[in-house]
Amino acid sequence: MRKYIGIRYLAFLLIFGLGSCKDYLDVVPDNLATLDNAFTDRFNAEKFLLTCYSYLPGSTSLGGNPAMVAGDELILPSEFSNNNGPSISRGFQSATDPIMNYWNGSKGGTNLHIAIRDCNIFLERIEAVPDIQPFELKKWVAEVKFLKAYYHFYLIRLYGPIHIIDKNLPIDASIDDVKLHRDPLPECFKYVVDLMDESVEDLPVLIQNEVTELGRITKPIALAMKARVLLTWASPLFNGNPELSDVVDENGVKIFGDTPDPTLWEKAKEAYAEAIEVADQAGFKLYEKSDYRTVYDVSETTKEVAALRNRLASDWNTEVIWGLNKGTSSRELQRISHPRLDAYSGNPVRQYLGVSLRVAEQYYSKNGVPINEDKAFDFENRFSRKEAGPEHKLHIREGQETARLHFDREPRFYADLAFDRGIWYGNGRFEKESESWWVRARKGEVSSAANRGEYSATGYWPKKFVNIESEINANGTTFGSIPFPFPMVRLAELYLGMAEAINEAEGPANAYQWIDKVRTRAGLGGVVESWRDHSSTPDKPATKEGFREILQRERLIELAFENHRFYDLRRWKVAPQYLNGPIKGWNINAEDAAGYYQVQNLYNQSFGLRDYFWPIKESELQFNAKLIQNPGW
Repeated sequence: MRKYIGIRYLAFLLIFGLGSCKDYLDVVPDNLATLDNAFTDRFNAEKFLLTCYSYLPGSTSLGGNPAMVAGDELILPSEFSNNNGPSISRGFQSATDPIMNYWNGSKGGTNLHIAIRDCNIFLERIEAVPDIQPFELKKWVAEVKFLKAYYHFYLIRLYGPIHIIDKNLPIDASIDDVKLHRDPLPECFKYVVDLMDESVEDLPVLIQNEVTELGRITKPIALAMKARVLLTWASPLFNGNPELSDVVDENGVKIFGDTPDPTLWEKAKEAYAEAIEVADQAGFKLYEKSDYRTVYDVSETTKEVAALRNRLASDWNTEVIWGLNKGTSSRELQRISHPRLDAYSGNPVRQYLGVSLRVAEQYYSKNGVPINEDKAFDFENRFSRKEAGPEHKLHIREGQETARLHFDREPRFYADLAFDRGIWYGNGRFEKESESWWVRARKGEVSSAANRGEYSATGYWPKKFVNIESEINANGTTFGSIPFPFPMVRLAELYLGMAEAINEAEGPANAYQWIDKVRTRAGLGGVVESWRDHSSTPDKPATKEGFREILQRERLIELAFENHRFYDLRRWKVAPQYLNGPIKGWNINAEDAAGYYQVQNLYNQSFGLRDYFWPIKESELQFNAKLIQNPGW
């Protein structure tokens, strides 16, 4: 049964006028007649409610979502080097005119202060609507409170301390009134958590009417996001970070705080426990191999990989708690993630979204441990070549030569990534595994550059984004993609968040069960036994520090390409370990295997203290002397 439907961005936007320099602040617009009309009846009030939803940042936007291509995970060709995400990735963010500016709303960013302002307008005026039912009033208020909290949280993750905008200022507010301080970071987080708590009570556990309530917030969504907020707050970047403890405003207030609060991990653990309990009551469960139904007689190995693909790119599977962007955005995401598999007469796919070699290396071996720890994996020779035999034919084309790195890897490696000589099950070929498509990416082959800018710069593609039922039509001119809601929250994330919170609060002993739920679904053994039997560091899971390292890698694998890595590397304060140095891939301009499987440096990244947070646009600082810039900008 489908319970939750992702947001369809509806064109119910109302137009409001604002002053120039203070358009991001919480000022009620002066066209009050328009506002009065918006709340004359239930119909118009619901349009305003949907306006509050419309500001949700696009989760699949390459130009507007920094978590997509502004890090080291998803890589675009050199022809895109000046685009928003790659520019940030290469260190070209600017305080003069910030890229993906969510403070003011420019260069791919949405003005989230306007989003918060409209949420406040709704909350201030909705009770005056005459024909709305009491139960519906409570539910709508709860939805908008959640959205208001979420927009605050989105800004906090990017900027750190922000203005808390609990209520809008009146239209006769003075210039001085709108010059606001940045509130201390602990107060910002507490405000978000408290507001989410207020919203939970009046939200439904299940969507009751999918036809009229597409994409509305529910109790499992709110509780899951509250847990994520608390996990973020408890993390080293935000919880008494000593590197930022001397950042003060004009009154000497330490806006980032300076004292870590160890109880935050316990609070996060409690929040995850509640979120998991309610998700269970609502019927959510991990999408398992048994959930993948097919009429074809295929191997258990193929079913396992297909099911793992479906954990993201299927239409409302059993573990998607909150999904967004069902429609054209997921269609285009599939088109740019899909390599050409035949000499098509047209241009059905664009195939330019690549994956870094670093991410390909992070996946486990078939034994469920990192390849550099697996005693049976030839890590030193991982870039050398090997010919696939019959035992490899379900993952690599038999008789073909590819990198040793591609052999004997965990099932998620083959479900999430496409690579030269790798098998691509699906795309219209389901009946016989022996007739599956396979990727041919060397220069001049069908998966190499078809047009300028239409190629993987690294030799890898995010197969995880492509619905297994999507296929290119018979004449090779149209890519018939099956749309799916991009997951904002999956149940697997709740399990991994629970494991992290437990480990940090009390140590690893009670955390194994939660990470092992995810590993078991991925076809792997439990953490303790996998490290005991296969790792060169068998005791790693026994310590908080060792298990932390394991858990962080598990998140990077399981939640790959889902907008988590960008923020996780930052909140853990490990970003410099990943984001300094070259982005690497294969030599995609070589025609033979010997030349192709040479590791190339594509470009260099650099990451310093300033890059943990977005800059506030300099013109805002000039207008408002109470604002202080983030460190390093």
